[in-house]
Amino acid sequence: MRNEELYQDIDSSQSITERYLGLSLEKFFFLFLIVLGVGIYIGILLYGTNSLEVLFELQDYEDYLQTEVSRLKNENSELQREYFELKEISAQ
Repeated sequence: MRNEELYQDIDSSQSITERYLGLSLEKFFFLFLIVLGVGIYIGILLYGTNSLEVLFELQDYEDYLQTEVSRLKNENSELQREYFELKEISAQ
């Protein structure tokens, strides 16, 4: 096969997208916009202000706060016990 034979099958009136992708120019731009929009939407879901990253960070912060609350409760009970012991000693 020579190059001339290969180019015979290509209609010169077709646009580039019709020649290489089999789509009209309008369909190509429409699909391109859809893919671009879906990509932006997924990017916002993954990295935006209401994203999965923020959700996981907030869950980690919640775990930290719960451990801090339990630590402070234990410390408070120890300090109350010490306070009442000192109050009892001073009353005698």
